[in-house]
Amino acid sequence: MQQLLAMAWLTWKAAFRFRLFIVMTVLLLASVVGLPLLIKDDGTARGFTQILLTYTLSVIAALLGLSTVWLACGTLARDIEECQMQVVAVKPIPRWKIWFGKWLGLVSLDAVLLAIAGAAVFGLLQWRATRLPEAEQRILRQEVLVARGSAKPPTLERELAEETERQLRAVLERNPDARANVQDLRKQIRESLKSELQIVPPGHVRFWEIDLGLARHLARGKPMHLRVKFNAAQPSPTGTFAALWQVGPPDSPRLWRSEPMSLAPDTFHEFEIPPDLFDENGVLTVAFFNYNNTTLLFPLDEGMEVLYPEGGFALNYARGLGIIFCWMAALAALGLATASFLSFPVAAFASLALLTMALSTGTLGTVVSEGTIMGYDAAKGAPGRSPVDVVIVPVFRALLAVINLAKGFSPIDALSTGRSISWAQLAAAFGQIVLVLGGGLAAIGIAGFYRRELAAAQTQ
Repeated sequence: MQQLLAMAWLTWKAAFRFRLFIVMTVLLLASVVGLPLLIKDDGTARGFTQILLTYTLSVIAALLGLSTVWLACGTLARDIEECQMQVVAVKPIPRWKIWFGKWLGLVSLDAVLLAIAGAAVFGLLQWRATRLPEAEQRILRQEVLVARGSAKPPTLERELAEETERQLRAVLERNPDARANVQDLRKQIRESLKSELQIVPPGHVRFWEIDLGLARHLARGKPMHLRVKFNAAQPSPTGTFAALWQVGPPDSPRLWRSEPMSLAPDTFHEFEIPPDLFDENGVLTVAFFNYNNTTLLFPLDEGMEVLYPEGGFALNYARGLGIIFCWMAALAALGLATASFLSFPVAAFASLALLTMALSTGTLGTVVSEGTIMGYDAAKGAPGRSPVDVVIVPVFRALLAVINLAKGFSPIDALSTGRSISWAQLAAAFGQIVLVLGGGLAAIGIAGFYRRELAAAQTQ
């Protein structure tokens, strides 16, 4: 352990030698204080939080991530190029301890910088919240500065899959020639079934049954919120549609009916409902009455959601920073892995190229879903095909799976919308990002570091 701490201390000294610690502290604090002053909010609790949490934490993560990659590449590659590593390597310390000690120094440096910036954001948030109007402060405490759990209706994925296959078999029995386009046919049938489950025709009622499970004990006696989103088959002259909601057990004296609302399509709406509207089993029944002249569509995945209080903001905020710290630990491993067998400029370029690829998951996902890099062929009415797809598509699928280990978490969005970040999510982030992704990069980096001839670095 003494050897690891010695290498970590050398990494800290390198950070101060490069003036990185001081520069990063100033930049992080300047972004925390300056960004909310430059970008004015709309005076509401949501607008205030959007500026202070979403933008500042995003800038902090970006600045800290780039500096982590730069220092990780520089602290190892420059030590090798300047012949300092040769002096360390001849001492009775294995190379894996040198590599891991530098990683330990980087993550401890990130932890300190993230704690300083995070504490500044938290303090500024609490101070500026007192300057809002009383009504907005109430919204802030109930909808933003809180850890809210989420419950959704059943996804019906299994039922959809079973019914899709049943109808597909029936179509193929009637028309065997359709086997040539079986994938497209399956997709059409599935989308048609989903549409039937999502639409609410004019004059009809749509019911959702949402099982809160054990969360009903946390939500008892506390107001909850519905978060809804819908699409419209046709636009309305006013741009909004009438909405009437009913929540609670049917034919019960606890049944709650809303006042008529005017809601815009294609956007999320959130409104409060009274407490204790679920039944004795924790099932909350929600009904929507469509009194409009057009069909409305509630997506299965995000059309209906119930939010309930689950905990306080301070601990939730700390867990969110913990997930951001996991990202920094993986970036430190990435920078050290590339610097283990590349020079400083090339290692920095390679790391940034990999980061750019990680941010391009939309393109990777399109290629994987379509099964080709050629895109959609309008002449054939189907995706184009190429012999290269045999190699490229599996590679992109593997890259997407690796990238999603880190991108599957969104602590900044959760904090800005008052969503709960559970201990299980933090543990999953640590396991996927630090242990699996970071561990894989560490294995590659340490193996490359062992194989590198340090004495030949000057001639490479």
